[in-house]
Amino acid sequence: MTELKRPPLPHDFHPPVASFTVVSEDFEPGAVLKDAQVQAAGNTSPHLRWEGFPPETKSFAVTCFDPDAPTGSGFWHWSVIDIPVSVTELPTGAGSGKFEGLPEGAVQVRNDYGTKEFGGAAPPPGDPAHRYVFTVYAVDQEKLGPDSDTSPAAIGFNLRFHTLGRAQLLAEYAAPAGS
Repeated sequence: MTELKRPPLPHDFHPPVASFTVVSEDFEPGAVLKDAQVQAAGNTSPHLRWEGFPPETKSFAVTCFDPDAPTGSGFWHWSVIDIPVSVTELPTGAGSGKFEGLPEGAVQVRNDYGTKEFGGAAPPPGDPAHRYVFTVYAVDQEKLGPDSDTSPAAIGFNLRFHTLGRAQLLAEYAAPAGS
């Protein structure tokens, strides 16, 4: 039996940009996501804090993407744009649909679940572990332009042309077979 080839990560085909650092108090790089970040168990966005971004940054965007989702195009779990440059941390739960913990002016965009909030990990039971890529983008504009009804793919298109730097954290999660 041949091993399945994993899809590329979301930035593998984008132009190179400066890198900076993002960390989380809720998971370690490469670790398994905790139940809090799983759709059926907690559905809570993780804490994220970043530093070392380019000095010309004017705003930030944050996304969470699963390239391993069995869709042919991955799955967007979270997209937030227009985070003011003065904000370098989002608390645990900032991605709730109540918008608590998001800074004023930030725009939470529709995810692939169809909601404007963080949507937790939910791979099909028995699938190999899926990768969840949390990315912070340093953006060259205060306002990216799209509104909250814009698709995550269109947000990604805009970010491709307005990203000065990128930081990412990767975690994994697999739902047990039969769950």
